Amino acid sequence: MLPSERFSSRAADYARYRPGYPPAALALLRARCGLAPQAQVADIGSGTGLLTQSLLASGAQVFAVEPNDSMRAAAEKQLKGEAGFHSVKGSAESTTLPSLSIDLWVAGQAFHWFDVAASRCEALRIARPGACAALLWNERPADAGPFSLEYEALLRRYAPEYERIAATRANEASMREFFGGTLELASFPNQQRFDLEGLRGRLMSSSYAPQAGQPGHEPLLRELRLLFERYQRGGRITFPYQTLLYFAPLKPLR
Repeated sequence: MLPSERFSSRAADYARYRPGYPPAALALLRARCGLAPQAQVADIGSGTGLLTQSLLASGAQVFAVEPNDSMRAAAEKQLKGEAGFHSVKGSAESTTLPSLSIDLWVAGQAFHWFDVAASRCEALRIARPGACAALLWNERPADAGPFSLEYEALLRRYAPEYERIAATRANEASMREFFGGTLELASFPNQQRFDLEGLRGRLMSSSYAPQAGQPGHEPLLRELRLLFERYQRGGRITFPYQTLLYFAPLKPLR
């Protein structure tokens, strides 16, 4: 299955249950990366618009570039009418945006699906001189506690693709190749609070989670319920993240 097709059946869960990005991360983009009113921002692999919405709040013109029709439609439904929102059918490797038109290139939770060399060439084509790029990830912290460790164990047991996909996320070697050298990292705490339905939706928004009718789906959901019951307090569970923000000016090809 092509990466651009992996979320076609998961768009509703993705839009409803994936985390947003903390205000401090957006403040850093404003302070260090050129996010400002009327700045031209390319949100690459924009999905259902979770990051796009936060970028729009800055007053920027945001070009939400997304190849998946279902994900792009979800963003359009949510953000239609928002000042500065531009929905674009395109990809990291072929954005369709004009050359030298972008002040800030960003990707939230999508970079591991890109072809690094091709997306770098395209980013350099559309970026203005001195433009920054930023990659954002919501990752589970290694020291997040027993619930997070047991949730991780469920994924390893019932989601055969989990370890392969997880290993490619926030891969610094790939990111350095994309940026053309050095990069900076800032991290921020983030979290979601879920009831059981929300926890299930968060799980099923992930491309590696087996869907109905696939091996592992039923036992995974059964054990997820038991895990929730063990750790819930007042009918809710805290789902922790560390938001990682990698950023640097895009260095031209030599």
